[in-house]
Amino acid sequence: MGEYRKLWFILIGVLAVTFSLLGYFGTEVYRNAPPIPAQVVSDGGEVLMTHDSILDGQTAWQSVGGMQLGSIWGHGAYQAPDWTADWLHRELINWLELAAQDVFGKAYADLDGAQQNALQYDLKVAYRTNTYNADNDQVVLSPRRVQAIAQTADYYQRLFSDAPELQKTRENYAMKENTLPDPERRERMAEFFFWTAWAASTERTSGEATYTNNWPHEPLIDNRPTAENIVWSIASVVLLVFGVGALVWAWAFLRKENEEETVAPDVDPITTFAVTPSQRALGKYLFVVVALFTFQVFLGGFTAHYTVEGQTFYGINVSEWFPYSLVRTWHIQAAMFWIATGFLAAGLFLAPIINGGKDPKYQKLGVDILFWALIAVVVGSFIGNFLAIAHIIPTNLSFWFGHQGYEYVDLGRVWQIGKFIGILLWLFLMMRGITSALRQPGDKNLLALLTASVVAIGLFYGAGLFYGERTHLSVMEYWRWWVVHLWVEGFFEVFATAALAFIFCSMGLVSRPMATAATLASASLFMLGGVPGTFHHLYFSGTTTPVMAVGATFSALEVVPLVVLGYEAWENWRLKNRALWMQQIKWPLTFFVAVAFWNMLGAGVLGFMINPPIALYYVQGLNTTPTHAHAALFGVYGFLALGFSLLILRYIRPQLVFSDKLMKVAFWWMNIGLALMLFTSLLPVGIIQFVASASEGLWYARSESFMQSDLLVTLRWVRTFGDVVFIVGALAVTWQVVKGLYERNTPTGVNVINPLTDATPEEKVCCGSCGGSSHP
Repeated sequence: MGEYRKLWFILIGVLAVTFSLLGYFGTEVYRNAPPIPAQVVSDGGEVLMTHDSILDGQTAWQSVGGMQLGSIWGHGAYQAPDWTADWLHRELINWLELAAQDVFGKAYADLDGAQQNALQYDLKVAYRTNTYNADNDQVVLSPRRVQAIAQTADYYQRLFSDAPELQKTRENYAMKENTLPDPERRERMAEFFFWTAWAASTERTSGEATYTNNWPHEPLIDNRPTAENIVWSIASVVLLVFGVGALVWAWAFLRKENEEETVAPDVDPITTFAVTPSQRALGKYLFVVVALFTFQVFLGGFTAHYTVEGQTFYGINVSEWFPYSLVRTWHIQAAMFWIATGFLAAGLFLAPIINGGKDPKYQKLGVDILFWALIAVVVGSFIGNFLAIAHIIPTNLSFWFGHQGYEYVDLGRVWQIGKFIGILLWLFLMMRGITSALRQPGDKNLLALLTASVVAIGLFYGAGLFYGERTHLSVMEYWRWWVVHLWVEGFFEVFATAALAFIFCSMGLVSRPMATAATLASASLFMLGGVPGTFHHLYFSGTTTPVMAVGATFSALEVVPLVVLGYEAWENWRLKNRALWMQQIKWPLTFFVAVAFWNMLGAGVLGFMINPPIALYYVQGLNTTPTHAHAALFGVYGFLALGFSLLILRYIRPQLVFSDKLMKVAFWWMNIGLALMLFTSLLPVGIIQFVASASEGLWYARSESFMQSDLLVTLRWVRTFGDVVFIVGALAVTWQVVKGLYERNTPTGVNVINPLTDATPEEKVCCGSCGGSSHP
């Protein structure tokens, strides 16, 4: 460790503490998840539903697209209702109507204020009182509530069929006709919806919050933010201010004075390595990156259009075969695939460089096998998604080969396992290039951190295999966010930071000590907030107050390192002026600048906007979430994957010169299009919904009448302008990559300089992988 000992100890300490918190409170999720009773019975003893029938309903919900069609507990798509909030409100209204007739012989609307208040008090007592008996594992329901449930279930059974009286509602919710054809499975799905609403309205113990910490906002039964919610929200803001202040002070007083600026070499050291067969084989990876990117972008426009024409595309009925739930699944999964492919390609490009400029034996074969495995997983999962939502695949195979129903991990379990095996193969290929370099003497700290991030990426995707088709929803959410938050937002962030530092060090643009220290410090900051910050997704997923406390506290710290990203962007931008040859990689650097900007705005500002518990209480499940998701997922990881792809393209096609015209269109139109998409449509819709949610309840903010109001429909149409601008930019970068790959403009017989033997003393630059032992 040497001079970096303190930084390593800090990083190791941060990981030990944060993963201990994540693990300890993860066991709390298991212990305190809302019970799925063995039986739900009437007070006369009639069995209404069972543990197995509720889980059968969960699998039925998964088979129609799950979180891609509406949401449960606030997680999922945004056009159809949140089924938890919607079911709860409809059941409450049905109960009040039944009570009004039973007690007063009138419709509820015809009662005076005192009579309505009396019934609302009875309603609150009836719903918030926990009638679960742990001894016999039963929930007992009153006759009136049984009747209210039956009326609500009837509505849902008709909604998910092709009942003509609800055709317009299905269109407004972007549901296809006969969404779930099997009547028995519709009944089971209604039971699952009831259970999620029961957990959201039933107090854990008398006088305390519901199983979902009083979410969703529902004034009829006093579902309002808890005192703990407000306290930890204030604490998170205070910690954010403290963290930013501490970082500024540390930046000003604790960091060492900048060392002398490294003198850039006369030639790009990376170009002095002969391109290896495995690196040349990465061309097809880059093609897949831009092909899937283009496919995803057009699917995004298609999906967005469904929010204004729920079953048609400019009058053409396409929902029967390509409904909203399917194209949204493909849109998200395509993003996950092409971004991951860009990162995997970056690692595979670095492996031979780390290995001294040569491929390990059979490295190209491994790269080719991994590529075709990736293609098989992509094609197989997309076909499986289609077959599941079309109900062509057998019911018992839907989860395994079709659709898991969980956002970001929608692919069938078999394809998920295949993807994990592919990532492990990538890890193996990376380690073959790294291991020999690690054995060399010299400073290996930067390489060791890069290696650790590679291992983490290889292994932590496996967290998505820790739940199954019938796993409790709270437990599933815990592990799902290990993948979506921890794997993607945590370890990919560290890998990207370490990889860029290694690349710039290899180019001789920054010194190894500076790159190592900065990367270790950044990794500690990312992990400090990022690991336990996973819990900020679980405030209302059947967890207890300590989970909210940890999530709120540490998710505030996630924003702290993003404060200095403007400086990082400036430093990256300045690199292009360090040497004439840097102009050849100006555009990859420009994309990395965009990464820093969107990290600050998308992940930082728009992320913290929805992170405090009090904010998320009202906006979970509204369009404020996709505002953050689009800005962070594409703005950060999308631009990063494209930047990596352009950088690789530059080196595997040595004579390539990027078209400034194409690249200006690509860069600016994508950035401007993304900004237009966010700030002229998604964010305004989200803010308007937030006001509705805070004043009336979540059910209203996601209701058919509200979402189809003239203003919101107009704002969703306005998104078209941003989408078109973005698509133009996407096509430009795709065309640049395709041109670069397939224009044979590299002359034969080019002499490649070996940096260890043929370079002049001024040109010899050590990237640190060999410890300086392989050359003078």
